[in-house]
Amino acid sequence: MRCVLTNEETIRRVRENARRFWLMKTEPGECSIDDALAAPVSWFGIRNYQARNFIRDDMSVGDGVLFYHSSCPEPGIVGLAVIDSEPYPDELQFDPENEYFDAKSSKDNPRWLTINVKGLFKVPVIGLTALREHSELAEMPVLRRGNRLSITPVTAEEFRFITDHLF
Repeated sequence: MRCVLTNEETIRRVRENARRFWLMKTEPGECSIDDALAAPVSWFGIRNYQARNFIRDDMSVGDGVLFYHSSCPEPGIVGLAVIDSEPYPDELQFDPENEYFDAKSSKDNPRWLTINVKGLFKVPVIGLTALREHSELAEMPVLRRGNRLSITPVTAEEFRFITDHLF
């Protein structure tokens, strides 16, 4: 018999087991929450050094992820996920036919990393307007003007507020 957790139980386990929390943006045509719910997905194509450094230096298996759809008709947080692997080289950087190819990267010294993300459950879209309505979330990097990073840290307090009040 398979045990099915409620969303509340899942959130509680993520909070207890996560070392850190993240907001990770993706275009749903590339990788959607539905993809991550079906099977862990590789967070491929990161070509920003700050985001790469978050993957390399700060992310751990079990960290909580606010899964965010961007560049779509209704952008926003669409689900809860967790980091599901240690970082590993993004193979797309070695493929000259791929848009994510990097001629300066080598298999001996890869420049770009990826990490697997496992979806846990979906939520109705929580857009930027909804996030901005709460002073407790005012410092979130995703709410800063001009922020384009696909991976940003979320404080434990912000994560708790979002999962308690907006999920």
